[in-house]
Amino acid sequence: MQRRTLIRTALASLAAGLPALPAFAQGNWPTGKAITYLVPFPAGGTTDVLGRLIGQKLGPVLGTSVIIDNKGGAGGSVGSEIASRAAPDGYTMLGGTISSHAINVSLYPKIGYDPQKSFAPVTLIGTNPVVLVVNQASPYKTLKDVLEASKAKAGGLSSASAGTGTSQHLTLELLAYKSGVKFTHVPYKGSGPAIQDVIGGQVDMMFDTTVVAGPHIQSGKLRAIAVSSAKRLASMPDVPTVAESGLPGLKDFEVLSWQAIFVPAGTPAPIIDRLHTEIGKILAQPEMQDKLKGFGMQPADLTTAQIAAFQKAEVEKWAQVIKAANIKPE
Repeated sequence: MQRRTLIRTALASLAAGLPALPAFAQGNWPTGKAITYLVPFPAGGTTDVLGRLIGQKLGPVLGTSVIIDNKGGAGGSVGSEIASRAAPDGYTMLGGTISSHAINVSLYPKIGYDPQKSFAPVTLIGTNPVVLVVNQASPYKTLKDVLEASKAKAGGLSSASAGTGTSQHLTLELLAYKSGVKFTHVPYKGSGPAIQDVIGGQVDMMFDTTVVAGPHIQSGKLRAIAVSSAKRLASMPDVPTVAESGLPGLKDFEVLSWQAIFVPAGTPAPIIDRLHTEIGKILAQPEMQDKLKGFGMQPADLTTAQIAAFQKAEVEKWAQVIKAANIKPE
């Protein structure tokens, strides 16, 4: 009897010392506090454009506001590290990419987060190939033209990217590795400033997503040379694939960039499920589907477990490419 009394007393004391249950456990998340959507790249790039489109629709659905916070640098690593250290309370989201969450871990000797262990996946927004573009006044009209010109120029043609380790950079390196042609990589702190210098003629060319390059191609400021997908894009039916060039070593060339949303590891499952559901509804809207297709993106509808498996495969794939091509951070 005395032992039972002691146990009851101990349990009562423990319960009295426990903090109150957090709001999300009581179904009250979000409480009206703004949600920060971290974009690990400067404004104007693919991740930024998609984040703003989704954030504008997600805020009203959740009864709060979604604030876009651009923290560019190191191919998405700077902003991703910041997000990894945020409280796992549902008030921080991250626009993750193939760079920040598949490539950088093998490219850089040390980054301040683990792309898989530091985050929980919420949504795979979609995938899309990158397109090789040159200035409208460029003499290059085909991939063969580009490769021949790069062979003939000391150091090769210059090619911009959103930063070392981004999909733009890795696509260039993969092209160089498979074709045996050298290029000069010119890294920027985001797609926006990089593509402006291609338009302005300061850089010879660039691989970029159709989200960023598409409008400039349509306006005539840029010329599309080739896309990195296995098949031609419906939005650019006249632009051949890299593989279609028929050049040795490029027959199996394929690169798909991707965009996803993550939250810090430890974020409660009910919050992740709510975000997954609501963002899924937003992406399924005809208007959003049209926008994604207009960007050349392939919409994705995966469960969080499937996204984690997809990410794991991507990490392993790019680790092999980086090792085989002996790619080093600049």
